[in-house]
Amino acid sequence: MENPEIAQAFDETADLLEIQAANQFRVRAYRSAARTIRDLAEPLADMVRDPKRKLDDLPSIGKDLAGKITTGLRTGRFPFLDELRQQVPAGLRDLMKIPGLGPKKARVLFNQLHIDSTAKLLRAVQQHRLRELKGFGARTEENILQGLSNIEQITRRVYLSDAKIYADAVTRFLAATPGVQHVDVAGSYRRRKETVGDLDILVTCADAGRVMDRLAAFGDVAEVLARGPTKMTVRLRTGLQMDLRVVPEESYGAALLYFTGSKAHNILLRRRALQRHLKINEYGVFRGQRLIAGKTEEEVYAAVGVPWIPPELREDRGEIDKALAGELPLLIELEDICGDLHMHTTATDGRASLSEMVQAAAKRRYGYIAITDHSKRVTMARGLDARRLRQHWKKIERLQAQTRGLAILKGVELDILEDGRMDLPDDVLAEADWVVASIHYGQNQSREKITQRLLNAIRHPHVHAIGHPTGRLIGERKGYEFDLETILKAAADYGCMMELNCQPSRLDLDDVTLMAAKAHGVKIVLGTDAHAVEELAFMELGISQARRAGLEPSDVANAQPLRRFRQMLKQ
Repeated sequence: MENPEIAQAFDETADLLEIQAANQFRVRAYRSAARTIRDLAEPLADMVRDPKRKLDDLPSIGKDLAGKITTGLRTGRFPFLDELRQQVPAGLRDLMKIPGLGPKKARVLFNQLHIDSTAKLLRAVQQHRLRELKGFGARTEENILQGLSNIEQITRRVYLSDAKIYADAVTRFLAATPGVQHVDVAGSYRRRKETVGDLDILVTCADAGRVMDRLAAFGDVAEVLARGPTKMTVRLRTGLQMDLRVVPEESYGAALLYFTGSKAHNILLRRRALQRHLKINEYGVFRGQRLIAGKTEEEVYAAVGVPWIPPELREDRGEIDKALAGELPLLIELEDICGDLHMHTTATDGRASLSEMVQAAAKRRYGYIAITDHSKRVTMARGLDARRLRQHWKKIERLQAQTRGLAILKGVELDILEDGRMDLPDDVLAEADWVVASIHYGQNQSREKITQRLLNAIRHPHVHAIGHPTGRLIGERKGYEFDLETILKAAADYGCMMELNCQPSRLDLDDVTLMAAKAHGVKIVLGTDAHAVEELAFMELGISQARRAGLEPSDVANAQPLRRFRQMLKQ
């Protein structure tokens, strides 16, 4: 975590305190601390590592704020900021991102016009209702309207799965250009982050103009925003932006490394280069004016004395130290997956029949799958009661008798009810091969209640895994609150697995929580939660998330052959 990120967190804290009309001394304390941090010439992380240095010696940084900085550096999170974010509606926080509309004005809009989202603000501006407020006027409305149009572009991010569609298409399109040698998509896309803001495309070609002409002709391009000798920016009809850079062959590896990021990872590499009296940038590694490396990423890393690091790990989470110590994980690959353990059929809310799902899984050469249609509580999905579930399992048994080379596990996605009970009787669950327990209702319950519900499922003798454990929907719904440490410890103690749900809107667990689960010794299971044949392909997204968390095949239960997998199940 670099200084600007910490300063931004303190600025946001001040904004949220101000919008709550908190004590102005607290607000000013955070703002002053943010300015101090932003102006520092050295990283706070270096100061924390030095036992002779004290953060509270810095101007405007007392012991309390020094402790918060240390927590952020060590954990990557600021609990005090997370708490404030929960107290202020997300839509109201979005208002403060609009240029010229700070916390004070946002509070006025909320208190007097009950505006707590950009959509409500837009309606109010269009109806000229803001002019009724003191300190607002026609010019303010114009500025806000302009800010709203800009903020949509600034904050627009797409799921990794959506970005992949365009990334694959444009790389194929540009690769067909005469003279093109290499085409890669860098940036957060290459690091496989769950959402992507834009696509950074790198190409080698002697004729840069030809490549840019080709991109301009790409069918999804709505507008060319900028064009220079070797760089071009376009916007697609969906709003997704693409930045094309045509680089020399001898600099391709350096450019790929630089534009892949992360920024924090690149900073660490630059520091190592400086220690060796070298300079590293997007053009290569230089000793004085002489280029000594740049054609491939491997030779760029080697020039600064570091083994090559997979893009998914380049987030300044200790990956360089691990690489130097020879301790980088052997990351899981899609080919390691032996089976998919979360899928639905037309028996509940799936869109493909049992036989269609089985045939599709067989084509993927899986050794086993689990059919996990919903239990009865999920009425909108026509969830199965005990009688219907047993009938469904009979169908699975009959299909299994006709199927060779693929084990079809009789499973169920079991609801964890609001009162903490399981949705089906124990005698029914005892007949299942695989039970994944999930929370679909009562997600607004207290932290303590949600924690207890999850604990009840983890401790249940017939529950093998917790499905989409946090309940989040990326960009739409924050996950429910629970005691993560308690849950992971219990999961390890009781041999209950945690699911990495591969749906693009979920990817639940996230990479940070997956790392915590691995540290506790909890086994992870990847499930696509497929409701149609084509959704079995979501396994690739789950693999990307698992790789970002540093998971190896040994960490993933369904990366094991069937016999070993069965041995891992809760007895």
